[in-house]
Amino acid sequence: MNKQRVYIERNLHSKSGNIIWKIISTEGGLSKWIADEVVEEDGKFRFMWGDPYGSHEVREAKIMEVVKGEYIKIMWEDETDPEAVIELRMTRNDITGDFVLHVTDWAEPDDVDSLEDIWDQNFEQLHRTCGL
Repeated sequence: MNKQRVYIERNLHSKSGNIIWKIISTEGGLSKWIADEVVEEDGKFRFMWGDPYGSHEVREAKIMEVVKGEYIKIMWEDETDPEAVIELRMTRNDITGDFVLHVTDWAEPDDVDSLEDIWDQNFEQLHRTCGL
């Protein structure tokens, strides 16, 4: 089964490109909204959810491409579909001057709704932790 592209766009309440860039491209920023802990090492991010001493999940993603101040592309290490690259892209809204975050992810057709729910939760967490 071929994966479907899932595209999500959210307006952020920030005019600071530096803040948004750090949130989408650094281990400290990603750990504020995508996972409980993120570690960057050797061109990879290790994402961890849950209790590190109890029940938890760990996934690694290879950093595929980075254009500083614009976007970062990653791919899960266990991904078998070469097209399934996750992209986090920032742009500026010409009218408000605020930044917009664009997420491109991939899911099996039966999992699209679940993936959209996960990203909605991630954005809620981003709003709670950073006010964006």
